[in-house]
Amino acid sequence: MQFLIIGCGSIGKRHIGNLKTLRAGDIIAHDSRPDCRHEAEREYGIKTYNELEEALAQKPSTAFICTPTSLHIPHALLAARSGCHLFIEKPLSHSLDGVDELIQTTARQNLITMVGCNMRFHPGIARIKRLLERENIGRVFGARVQFGQYLPDWHRWEDYRQGYSANHSLGGGIILDGVHEIDYITWLLGEASQVTCFSDRLSPLEIDTEDTAEILLRLKSGAIVEVHLDYVQRSYARSCQIIGEEGTILWDINDKHVRLYSTKTDQWQAFSEEPDYDSNQMYVEEMKHFIRCLEGKAKPSQDIYAGKRILEIALAAKESSDSGQVIKL
Repeated sequence: MQFLIIGCGSIGKRHIGNLKTLRAGDIIAHDSRPDCRHEAEREYGIKTYNELEEALAQKPSTAFICTPTSLHIPHALLAARSGCHLFIEKPLSHSLDGVDELIQTTARQNLITMVGCNMRFHPGIARIKRLLERENIGRVFGARVQFGQYLPDWHRWEDYRQGYSANHSLGGGIILDGVHEIDYITWLLGEASQVTCFSDRLSPLEIDTEDTAEILLRLKSGAIVEVHLDYVQRSYARSCQIIGEEGTILWDINDKHVRLYSTKTDQWQAFSEEPDYDSNQMYVEEMKHFIRCLEGKAKPSQDIYAGKRILEIALAAKESSDSGQVIKL
């Protein structure tokens, strides 16, 4: 296999490093920025290309779309038309424009697609999935999910104002950036049927996107889910609480435990992660899974069909915030 990494920013370089560690195949890369190309060449010893068409002319079997969100669909379409299987970083896009065309193109060519949602491969989320599958807390009534981190701390080596997160035109904003939470909670609990949201730029951050969002989802099961997202918390926060008829599940990424309360025992049980868990490991596990998909040994955890459904929820949240209406999916 030969992999083409389109976009040599932080996530692109992470995938290059993990693919090399896994010895998955040959790697080439494209980026329009010379500094990003030179850094990838120097750090990983790979060949890079200034023009995407020149990179695609090398006939890679698989393309990784790691560019700003607004460029995902154009770049994915170019790669798909060249016959590349696709790994597209989250979210699938910043709008639905071109999404159906991409779906049709990949289906027509029988291409494997996957949208990168690495939180599904975090051991805490995986543990919650197993507990729910065993019905440890019975029928789920509701959940609270949150993610927050001060945007300038995301990539401290660069000016946050220049990144896609800070720019509406590039597909930024915490709702699309924080789509991991929408993805994993609907993966755990089922599809959403209604969305309502309040969002705004509340902080002095120099961005033209929303920095805070409160999203309320009504799931098809009837459960109600609260999702809090922000760019403003000075201490990194990521947590989940799921409330069931027969118990409660709690998870906090900083606590490194999943905790289960059961009405059967009237006690809390703690499931601990590895104390020195390296967060890159979930990206490695994600990559192992994708390689197995390319080998025909597994089905993608989230293909572009599922990626479209998650994007629809995020866009509905934006629409709700703008209109003040509940949006039906």
